[in-house]
Amino acid sequence: MYHWLLFLHLLGAFCFFAGATVAAVGQLLALRRERPSEVALLLGTTRWGVALVGAGALLTIGFGSWLVADRPYWAFDQAWIEWAILLWIVSMVVGGLGGRPARHARELAQRLAAEGDRPSEELRRAVRDPRSLALSFLSGALIVAILVLMVWKPGAS
Repeated sequence: MYHWLLFLHLLGAFCFFAGATVAAVGQLLALRRERPSEVALLLGTTRWGVALVGAGALLTIGFGSWLVADRPYWAFDQAWIEWAILLWIVSMVVGGLGGRPARHARELAQRLAAEGDRPSEELRRAVRDPRSLALSFLSGALIVAILVLMVWKPGAS
């Protein structure tokens, strides 16, 4: 049972991290584009990343919790587990907040692409929204911190 739980937890972690990477790459590549159709396409790929993050988030928290409950030497009151759960929650909230402006930029890009596909200062500002970028990078950093905690397990016996 332990190996199945660990496999499904690790599969979730892979999806969680891969999804965040897909979303980040799509958002970063969109920064370099001017044509609304290109921006819309690149920001559209972030939707796949967000779907992977969601699936991975459910798998990691579900099977990770089951792993903790199943192992006699792990407990929910261990600091590394508490911190991992806290960082998981914060990364989900921060990523969601950072993704909203990116979604609006994608919708604007789609509308502008349908109206002639000409570069727009409004779109340029929307894609380069500093709040969205900062929150997205912060979410990514939190995900890396979770990964470090899961590998290192400080204080675990």
